[in-house]
Amino acid sequence: MEVLVMQVFVSLVLAAGALLLFGFACKQRDFDHADRLALLPLEDDAPHKEHLE
Repeated sequence: MEVLVMQVFVSLVLAAGALLLFGFACKQRDFDHADRLALLPLEDDAPHKEHLE
């Protein structure tokens, strides 16, 4: 029975830590940069020679 209580306690601590870290990351707006990086390869850096003619 003691193991079950310890397991529930550790699970609650891990879940609370994950929620705190998620809240901190949302507050810092870390996710906005990932959206811009995901679209970066879609942009054409320089026009090709065939398109200019």
